[in-house]
Amino acid sequence: MPFNTPFADRLNNVETSAIRELFKLLGKPGIISFAGGFPDSAMFDVDGIREAVNAALTEEAGAALQYGATEGYNPLREQLAAFMTSKGNQGVKPEDLIVTTGSQQALDLLGKTLISPGDKVIVEGPTFLATIQCFRLYGAELITAPVDGHGVRTDELEQLIEQHKPKFVYLIPTFGNPSGAMLSLERRKKVLEMAVKHNTLIVEDDPYGDLYFGEAPPPSLLALSASVPGSRDLLVHCGSLSKVLSPGLRVGWMVGPAELLGKATMCKQFSDAHTSTFAQATAAQYLKADRMPATLAKVRAVYAERAATMGNALRRELGDAIEFVQPQGGLFVWARLTGKGGRVADGGELAKRAIEKGVAFVPGAPFYANNPDHATLRLSFATVGLDKIEEGVGRLGQAI
Repeated sequence: MPFNTPFADRLNNVETSAIRELFKLLGKPGIISFAGGFPDSAMFDVDGIREAVNAALTEEAGAALQYGATEGYNPLREQLAAFMTSKGNQGVKPEDLIVTTGSQQALDLLGKTLISPGDKVIVEGPTFLATIQCFRLYGAELITAPVDGHGVRTDELEQLIEQHKPKFVYLIPTFGNPSGAMLSLERRKKVLEMAVKHNTLIVEDDPYGDLYFGEAPPPSLLALSASVPGSRDLLVHCGSLSKVLSPGLRVGWMVGPAELLGKATMCKQFSDAHTSTFAQATAAQYLKADRMPATLAKVRAVYAERAATMGNALRRELGDAIEFVQPQGGLFVWARLTGKGGRVADGGELAKRAIEKGVAFVPGAPFYANNPDHATLRLSFATVGLDKIEEGVGRLGQAI
């Protein structure tokens, strides 16, 4: 019999991810995929994680296999606070953060604790697709702030804040998904200053900040908040080990004002009681063993070479048919089709042609909360070897 019970009205605000639909087409033999948004499993420090698992089961088996505190396993909170401090985030204490099941849960908790139907939330255009879906699920009206090669346009962002008085502003300042843009130091300071000026909460999502190529990016908004009086109380910082250690561990965290963390912890109790204590104990032992610096050095070198190879291949094979800023970190190239020479100017159309040529990527339109730019596309270099990058971009050149 058909299912007749009506679904919640909130589901009317969201739809199935266009990216998930695209992945259904990737079963074609021999296809080269630039569509994924995940790290290369070959980069995982399996030996280090195995040692961390063994240490957790040897030193703290009872705690690792038992129920735990909703706000997080304290040894991990201590290690995460130290990890944050090592990156210039001074004054972060274990009690200043809660552990989440990936940083995605942090976004969901923000939706649960802050968004009432009809509330306005400003996001970047483009931004993380799951953020759009998550915030809309809770009834937010999303306002788009434009992005260029240096991150969100702070001049236009301030105008939008003044006009809409949002509940909060959500940003991915460092190598964001999908834009790959790095917010400049000047603009970071401006964001914090306008937060104080307009008494507006800023959410900084930072899952990619450690994946830089060459020179380190500017300090996080959290690190810079010490230099802008009052801004720390108007800032939420979300972090994750998924892109630098393992997505399978599902370990993320959220730093924020005590009142917000208290409400988020209450809501987390209702959903999963706590993030896996076994995963948390493993992550704590891994960080304690100080293997992260070597792991990061390795993945940065590999991804930097792949990013350079993809950039060179795109310039060679597609020429003036495409525009992009060479990424300085992260996992993605964000590009825009120009249509020059009568070539394809729509990312969705090119995606269909590309699949026929045996290469896949994600069109850019779904990453916009409103007014999508259909000429855009996202290419991930993270999981593809150098030869396959060359071959795949060559196929893309044939498709265009």
